[in-house]
Amino acid sequence: MDTKEAQDMIRSIYLERDRARGLERTLLRTFEELGELSDAILRSKSRNELSDEVADVFAWVCSIANLLDIDLSEALYSKYSGVCSKCGKTPCECTEAP
Repeated sequence: MDTKEAQDMIRSIYLERDRARGLERTLLRTFEELGELSDAILRSKSRNELSDEVADVFAWVCSIANLLDIDLSEALYSKYSGVCSKCGKTPCECTEAP
């Protein structure tokens, strides 16, 4: 599944609930999911649990994009288009500390 298909899937499942919840509360839920992902990483959870948490975060980002009427595929390509958005290279050659 590509990004567009994933966003479309989340739209078809959750758009009405997301609209009812609103953008601010959807954003707060996304922060909660990021916290759960952080906890899973720091607690060295299983690969399956980590995968589930990453999927949850991505689904909530899709929900935000849907509420804002932003196509994630287009946004990603526009911002990065195959290169680092700062140095313009692949792989990134920025001298910033990791």
